Amino acid sequence: MMEFPEDLRYTKAHEWLRRKGTEAVIGITDFAQDALGDVVFVELPAVGTQLTQGQTFGVVESNKTVSDLFAPVSGRVLAVNQVLRDEPERVNEDPYGAGWMIRVAPSRSEEIETLLDAAAYRAFVASEQKT
Repeated sequence: MMEFPEDLRYTKAHEWLRRKGTEAVIGITDFAQDALGDVVFVELPAVGTQLTQGQTFGVVESNKTVSDLFAPVSGRVLAVNQVLRDEPERVNEDPYGAGWMIRVAPSRSEEIETLLDAAAYRAFVASEQKT
């Protein structure tokens, strides 16, 4: 059963964002990791990198494909999940927990409001699966 945590915001490119005070934690959704298959490599930006909403910030490689990661919001990268360098499978095992990718200080908090809530993302995923 796909998970769509209610406390997250989502992109149509299948990234999630969780607010933690003034920071945002970002990763890929359960749907995305399931579609990718076994994740074998994750490339993430350096701490301090400035992101722009919609811009590519990294890459996820699986045994099936290579997928770009897109920034849900603009901001500065505060932390990168170094565990994924040696254990990329964490993305598959726990996409909303240990498989998080980056922490960002959003520079335009209003961008968060443009992201999908859980109900809208669930509907989007359902429409994607029909095509």
